[in-house]
Amino acid sequence: MDLWQYEKQLYSEGVNIIAGTDEAGRGPLYGPVVAACVVLPKNFELEGLNDSKKLSEKKRNLFYDYLIKNTIYGIGIVEAEEIDKINIYEASRKAMIMAIKQVQAKIPLEYVLSDAMPIDIDIPVLPIIKGDAKSYSIAAASVIAKVTRDKILYDIDQHHPEYGFKNHKGYPTKKHLEAINKYGLIEGYRKTYGPIDKYIHTGHC
Repeated sequence: MDLWQYEKQLYSEGVNIIAGTDEAGRGPLYGPVVAACVVLPKNFELEGLNDSKKLSEKKRNLFYDYLIKNTIYGIGIVEAEEIDKINIYEASRKAMIMAIKQVQAKIPLEYVLSDAMPIDIDIPVLPIIKGDAKSYSIAAASVIAKVTRDKILYDIDQHHPEYGFKNHKGYPTKKHLEAINKYGLIEGYRKTYGPIDKYIHTGHC
């Protein structure tokens, strides 16, 4: 598959400044949802760049370092408390809009490719199902979003190592649920998520 197919089509129509946007962290019980918006230079190449979930952590980190030095990007972060208020879908959308607006403050964006998310902004947006595996711009955003979120969880792990955040990144693994049952909740848990809601009402996940 040509991961430039969507960008090339837009270039051929006279659209030049195209961004991709994606988020990381819809499923975890803990921490924020993080979105990134990225504008790649034309003819940009980074061999192996793909959906961040398909990359090893080592490769993701290498790509992240390269991308933040060689692209125009923005990052949006919506914390757990707000996720509980507006739901994860709307929080993901909000994080993407925050990231897009950061980029718009740096460069006059003309078009956004999003990973399946309809976004109501003042420029055209094309939601692409599984876009992080079909567009370089979205794939780049997926890497920046994922690594940014992982860095946040590594920092939390420094303060609360007993929960194992560096290993599960807040996802509902068996060991994570066992840690919640043993140590309780700390600030940053998504209280509307099933296992956490159950813990609040029953004292166990």
